[in-house]
Amino acid sequence: MSLSVNIMPVFEQLGLLDELLKISVSYNYSTMYDADLNVLGSVGMVDQKKICGYDKVIFARPNLHDLLMKQIPANKITFGKRVLRTEEKDGQVLIHCSDNSIYSGDILIGADGAYSSIRQSIYKQLNETGALPPSDMEDLSLGYSCLVGVTEPLDPAKYPQLKDDFAHFSAILGKHRYSWGVSNVPNNQICWILLIQFDDADEAAEQRFRNSEWGPESTDVMVKQFHDCLNPYGGTMGDLIDATPKERRSKVFLEEKLFETWYHSRTALIGDACHKMIPAAGQ
Repeated sequence: MSLSVNIMPVFEQLGLLDELLKISVSYNYSTMYDADLNVLGSVGMVDQKKICGYDKVIFARPNLHDLLMKQIPANKITFGKRVLRTEEKDGQVLIHCSDNSIYSGDILIGADGAYSSIRQSIYKQLNETGALPPSDMEDLSLGYSCLVGVTEPLDPAKYPQLKDDFAHFSAILGKHRYSWGVSNVPNNQICWILLIQFDDADEAAEQRFRNSEWGPESTDVMVKQFHDCLNPYGGTMGDLIDATPKERRSKVFLEEKLFETWYHSRTALIGDACHKMIPAAGQ
């Protein structure tokens, strides 16, 4: 995962910038290859910090999750809850959960992802009164199937890129709508990504139906498709995949949609709940 310069001031204001930099490497240069590792081009941003005040950074997503979780008192986090619906009553907004529990507050922030139950609830209310734009009822645009992972710590002698304190970000544009990429991160680990672009809307819809349930087993087919692809760091992508525990692999659809309606009365939506974008597109 990477963060660009536009979000860095927020981490600085929160007093978390130094902690973020400890789990990151600067990301100011990237190279693109074809499937045979012939260089197609490169992008350099060596003066980014001088111009913007910060470097772009790249890191393993679980480490950022751990960093943010440490800032929140444990008693303020509740797990195992699924919101079924929301309503307003007596100047309060209420959420009704699947275990019959109810919570109330002055405002509700829906930060629950692309298929936000908070968004679905307020959209249902707005649609019943005719106040919801028709475009907000349309499906998300589904473009790619994506598998990402973070390896166990690896040997820098085998992968010299791990010795550096800056990212060697490499993207490979393969054949048949396949692409993949790698980047070194701290702790001698390598982050990798595999991408398959859908041919058309029908294929996207079929894949969404087939993969309605995600789990470690759902990654096996995609792993086989990329196992023998060349790794710009040396060897094949299969070497990195095999060095990645199944629980540290994640398969997702990369979808896009900008919803017009991002708030209603005492409820507001943020993040993917109101503007689902391919990673880095919004940066």
